[in-house]
Amino acid sequence: MKQPVVVIGMGEMGSVFARGFLRSGHPVYPVTRDVNIDELANQIMDPLLVLVAVGEAALQDVLKTIPAAWTDRLVLLQNELLPRDWADYPESTVISVWFEKKKGQDSKVILSSPAYGKMADALKQAMASIEIPVRVLENDEQLLFELVVKNLYILTSNIAGLKTGGTVGELWSDHKGTATAIVQDVISLQQALTGETFDQQALIDAMVVAFNGDPDHQCMGRSAPARLERALKLGNDLGIDLPALENLQ
Repeated sequence: MKQPVVVIGMGEMGSVFARGFLRSGHPVYPVTRDVNIDELANQIMDPLLVLVAVGEAALQDVLKTIPAAWTDRLVLLQNELLPRDWADYPESTVISVWFEKKKGQDSKVILSSPAYGKMADALKQAMASIEIPVRVLENDEQLLFELVVKNLYILTSNIAGLKTGGTVGELWSDHKGTATAIVQDVISLQQALTGETFDQQALIDAMVVAFNGDPDHQCMGRSAPARLERALKLGNDLGIDLPALENLQ
C-alpha cells in the first residue's frame, strides 16, 4: 500500500487534491473539526505529506496545531502566501493553485500550478491523475516570483472589482487605468512584505497571461472587501502609502 496522505480542511480545494491522491492509490485521511489531530498523528506516524487546505485566514492558527511528527512534510496552497507565512516550517512544500473549483462544478484549469519543495513531484503525479497540470520549480527564487504573481492577480482583480465589477478581461481592456494604479500599490506591498525588489513588468506580464487564461473570470469574489481591508492594514503596519487602495476604501 502506498503511503497515506493527510488533508486538513475538506472544502472544495482540499477535496480536489484528495481525489488526485486517491486516484493515484494513496489512502487519504481527512482532518475536519471533529477529528482529534493528535490522536490521528499517533495512528499515522509516517504520512507521505500533510496538505493544509484551510483558507488563508485560518492558516496560522491551524499551523500551531500540527503535530511535531508531521511538520517536515507540510504542503501549503493558500492564496496570499509569502515565505514569512511558513518561516517556522522551513521544509514546507508550497503550490500556487491556478485552477478553480466551485460547488457543483468540475475543476477549471486557468494555468499550470507551480510547486516547489520536496513534495512537489508527488503533487504533480497525483494531480496529473485528474488532469490538473502542476509544474515543479527549481528554487526558492522562482517560487517567490510565482507567489507574488498570484498575489498580484488576486489582489488587483478582487480589489479593482469593488469599483469596476465585471471580468478580468474587461478590467484589463476597459479599466486599465484603475487596474494599473492598484497594481503599483500591490507590488509596493509585496516588496515591503518580502524585502525584495521585483521586475515589475515581468510581474505584470505574468498577471496578464493569467487574465488571458480565463478572461471571463469574475473580478470581485466574496472575499474582496476583506482583502482590501487586510492589504491596507499591512500597509499601515509597514508604514507605506497605498493611495489607490486608500481611495477605494
